[in-house]
Amino acid sequence: MKEKIEKFHDKHYKLLLLIPLILLILSIGYLGFFYKQTGDFINKDISLTGGTTITIYDEITSEEITNALSDKLEDLNIKVISDLISNKQKALIIETKTEVEQTTTILEDFLGHKLTPENSSIEFTGSTLSENFYKQLLIALLIAFVFMGIVVFIIFRTLVPSSAVILSAFADIIMALALFNLLGLKMSTAGIVAFLMLIGYSVDTDILLTTRMLKRSEGSLNQRIFGAFKTGITMTLTSLFAVVFALFVVKSFSAILTQIFLILAIGLMFDILNTWITNVSILKWYMKNKEKKNEI
Repeated sequence: MKEKIEKFHDKHYKLLLLIPLILLILSIGYLGFFYKQTGDFINKDISLTGGTTITIYDEITSEEITNALSDKLEDLNIKVISDLISNKQKALIIETKTEVEQTTTILEDFLGHKLTPENSSIEFTGSTLSENFYKQLLIALLIAFVFMGIVVFIIFRTLVPSSAVILSAFADIIMALALFNLLGLKMSTAGIVAFLMLIGYSVDTDILLTTRMLKRSEGSLNQRIFGAFKTGITMTLTSLFAVVFALFVVKSFSAILTQIFLILAIGLMFDILNTWITNVSILKWYMKNKEKKNEI
């Protein structure tokens, strides 16, 4: 079985590279279309655009509020907080771009009682502050990616293998972002932080693979790839299973953690594709060409 896989991969590894390449092109194309339609690459929530967030501890359902107030509150978004064990609703988080005083008045009229510190909590974030924070997070993400690239080049000191690692990490982020938008989700500050974390998750298996292929000479090229695959896929699947389990645990009571774990889960799935098809194919192509040159 192993020999059949090796023969298949030796014959088709260049062709396999088309799969992630097409996905990357489609992802970039979709993000470009999304930007043209919305003016941004992501659909931002209140924490990145500014607005009012009111948490109410009431038995009313999110559907009732949505049906009654969607025309009165701008860009209304409601999140349900439930008990982990009983799944009973504990609170509703109401987010809107409407000013805090107007939102409070509309909610009080609808609920039929005053909002007090005992039955609610109210937060307001200015649009200027949110926009500045958003820009700072994007700068931090860009700096993290650039420094990651510098470290990779320092470690391997070769253009093609280093570029393959960076390309795989870039593809993980772009594909994860495109799918996040396709799901119709809104990005929060926690989501930007999750993409920062994804950079680290993305490069670990790529560095493992590249180190095994370039800096070790034991066994054939396919044997080194297979050895790296056994270790790397174990690392990724362990992280993925842990993240997916955590996602199901926290989704009922923490919107922030839910978004972080969701982005990490999506990114790790794309990382499997980009590490073990994109990076492997590029490195194998590079190593075979290098061997041919050495023979000459």
